[in-house]
Amino acid sequence: METLYTASAIALGDGRNGRIQSPDGHLDEPVRVPRELGGPGGATNPEQLFAAGYAACFHSALKLVASRANVDASGSEVAADVSLHALPTGGYGLSAQLEVSLPEIDAATAEDLMARAHEICPYSNATRGNIEVTLALA
Repeated sequence: METLYTASAIALGDGRNGRIQSPDGHLDEPVRVPRELGGPGGATNPEQLFAAGYAACFHSALKLVASRANVDASGSEVAADVSLHALPTGGYGLSAQLEVSLPEIDAATAEDLMARAHEICPYSNATRGNIEVTLALA
């Protein structure tokens, strides 16, 4: 497998109540446990960062498959929800739901584009078989 790009990030401090940084300086943010999990909130968290990355990556894949199919995906959006779950084994797991909006495209075509994007998106390929991912049209 040919490497096209490698991203790097560093977690500092106290994990979920610390700081994240990229060596190039483009990312430098505090992270906090969300209030819903008993933390202080007030900053981003790993699940939110994963949701943002998945939404952006899937949207790029969606635009690519639409372009290859000569379909205008103007006005499209992808929203991602990433949930943290307690596992029966005592650990933790994730699930993701992607909601795709293709307002200018009929439902059958939109479903097809969404399915094709799910096949080529790097996040979808990384999570396939590892976490539950649900796709829906908005």
